[in-house]
Amino acid sequence: MAIDEAFLLARPPVERRRTYDARDTMLYALGLGVGAADPCDPAALRFVYEKDLAALPTMAVVLASPSGWLADPALGIDYMQLLHGEESLTLHRPLAPAGELVSATRIEALFDKGAGRGALLYTRREISDAANGEAVATIRTGYFLRGDGGFGSKSAGAPDPHPVPGRAPDATIDYATRIDQALLYRLSGDYNPLHIDPTVAAKAGFDRPILHGLCSYGLAGRAMVELLCEGDPARLRRLDVRFAKPVFPGETLRISVWREGRGRAAFEATSLDRDLVVLRNGLAEVRA
Repeated sequence: MAIDEAFLLARPPVERRRTYDARDTMLYALGLGVGAADPCDPAALRFVYEKDLAALPTMAVVLASPSGWLADPALGIDYMQLLHGEESLTLHRPLAPAGELVSATRIEALFDKGAGRGALLYTRREISDAANGEAVATIRTGYFLRGDGGFGSKSAGAPDPHPVPGRAPDATIDYATRIDQALLYRLSGDYNPLHIDPTVAAKAGFDRPILHGLCSYGLAGRAMVELLCEGDPARLRRLDVRFAKPVFPGETLRISVWREGRGRAAFEATSLDRDLVVLRNGLAEVRA
């Protein structure tokens, strides 16, 4: 079944509502390894202790999410050949540690790479406060549809990746993930068996389950809060990244940052265990 671009772009948004509380906020932080190195660190406790609790900004990507909606057969997408390629988060206000949110997600753009070469699909999710309608965040997600090229759409015009400077980074930070990291992170809402079931992982070509891409993304967000925001999560305004390689639980990620001025920075993440870049073309923007 070939993709019908006009049909996909005209589809009404998928709407979701989500109430979350302090427990969800603390569980998300624990899924990113907060407190694992030192459970008494005050910088960690603010994300995992209900006293003066703060939310990590990247938690927005798991709230009011229409998980799995692209698997709907009516969309004509070969879902088993879909790869999560990019993630972009813009926060219009700091994320509260508890609340009720509503979201609307729609397909924003498609780019046809040609028959046998796949396609790119971009979605846009607008999240707002259910109580007053105030905008909270905009999330753009890019997918590579490996099995869906050749439907006749334009091929040019996809977003350009943010370049990483060809010099030594200005700062780095290392995060050691735990061997059971995916077991905990999945409790924030991503129950894809690829991240827990060895049989499913083997069918996908991996010798063991891989870590969630959005967990690696959350670790990048932690790094930006520490390296660029002086520990203040309310200062992170934007976080964009491309997923380059899968991460395996137990690996150590080194996140490197290049400051570019005007509240902007480039970043990438490397698996020290395999000497591979796993997140690339990162862009962070922070509030003064």
